[in-house]
Amino acid sequence: MPVSKTLVQLLRDDAGLTGTKEGCGEGDCGACTVLLGGVPVNSCLVLASEADGKEILTVEGLSREWGLHPLQQAFVEEGAVQCGYCIPGMLLSAKALLDENPAPTEAEIRGAIAGNLCRCTGYVRIVQAIQSAVTKMARPR
Repeated sequence: MPVSKTLVQLLRDDAGLTGTKEGCGEGDCGACTVLLGGVPVNSCLVLASEADGKEILTVEGLSREWGLHPLQQAFVEEGAVQCGYCIPGMLLSAKALLDENPAPTEAEIRGAIAGNLCRCTGYVRIVQAIQSAVTKMARPR
């Protein structure tokens, strides 16, 4: 593997995990966000070798055999998905937030997704979807 190969290149080109998008390639848009050891990172800025031996979660890992993750379901139900390019990064940033804080305020939600740019939605429905997921995830199963 070339020393300069980024994590996003490894995920997309070598592992076939194309849910992770490469947007700006400079860490400004958040389209390539994945969770590395539970922490959201811009995978375009992380060398693949830096991720060796660490747990990596991409959007493909959110859903399970029983269905969509509550965040994914809420994004669909709330109409938070338009072109879809930013959504994988948004979902993973939101998951990292909810893993740390299962009852975030709107300001905390907005802060958690601040590094993820969306040109379609204006963020209102995305924030609503995350709030909806919080409510659903808080209910006893």
